[in-house]
Amino acid sequence: MSRTQWPGTDTHPHGADDAPEPHRIAVLALPGVPPFELGIPSRVFGSVLDAGGRPLYEVTVCTADGAPVLSDAGFTVQPAAGPEALTAADTVIVPPTHAMPELGLGGPLPPEVTAAIARIRPGTRLVSICTGSYVLAAAGLLDGRPATTHWNLAPEFRRAYPRVKVDEEVLFVDDGDVLTSAGVAAGVDLCLHMIRRDQGAAAANRAARMCVVPPWRDGGQAQYIDRPVPEPTVATTTATRAWALEHLAEPLSLNRLAEHARMSLRSFTRRFRDEVGMTPVQWLTAQRLELAKQLLETTDLSIDLVAHRSGFGSANSLRAHMRAAFGVSPAAYRRTFSPHDPMETEA
Repeated sequence: MSRTQWPGTDTHPHGADDAPEPHRIAVLALPGVPPFELGIPSRVFGSVLDAGGRPLYEVTVCTADGAPVLSDAGFTVQPAAGPEALTAADTVIVPPTHAMPELGLGGPLPPEVTAAIARIRPGTRLVSICTGSYVLAAAGLLDGRPATTHWNLAPEFRRAYPRVKVDEEVLFVDDGDVLTSAGVAAGVDLCLHMIRRDQGAAAANRAARMCVVPPWRDGGQAQYIDRPVPEPTVATTTATRAWALEHLAEPLSLNRLAEHARMSLRSFTRRFRDEVGMTPVQWLTAQRLELAKQLLETTDLSIDLVAHRSGFGSANSLRAHMRAAFGVSPAAYRRTFSPHDPMETEA
């Protein structure tokens, strides 16, 4: 893994003159770009600083040919750079474009955009926000890979790019070096996820506070898809989810959750999935993993105690879940992201 993908992995002390270079992000502004989505990377990544107050990310807005582009809000975007920024970038982010309707039919990219994308170095992390996924798909960069886009355009996207494995029920898809997000605000969720992956949960939480947004949103696009509104008398799982977050260390069976919600097991499971976009078990595991990461980063608790407080019961269970979800053990995660730098080894 490159230094730019995981800036926090170097545990050797650095002096002020020996600080690692910021991770370079190029945001490719195309004609018809929505200003909100265009500004997300600069706003979110620009709030991430190291202990000395130095930025950990350098965000540059560029265009395919270096010329200004007209946004979909009617004003011109003057880029800071041309396509050369794509060659130098460690991560390339593609916001939506509302000026290329041919992409909705699987049509080709304009020649200047094709040439610009060809300048991206192999191994560069590729990211799309909302319908920026159309650009990556048209370039063949999503073939055979899982991806998402705005739920309302998923049927069109499938028809135009049948080789892409589309999942319209999630807020974002992380497929390693290629990440895609759903509509508009899901771009914020994805940027925070990338910070969490690069720098750890504490850094992502600080960035979220600076941007005044939640560091993590439950569920996926399923909760936003247009469906018939339930009757006001229909119970929800909201209160039970809030209660579960306060009791993660305890055994939380499906029966216990359903009893708290005063529903049958079948009704609770169905309602939970409709509201959150995942099963209760998947949601509980995700919440427990987030708590475990925070404890590993911010405390000196042993791995056994972290496992107990986050509801996994044993270090072996926590280790298995973290390896499955993140590819690392709890001890390795702590060595990477904890400022305490404990010398704990695997059991």
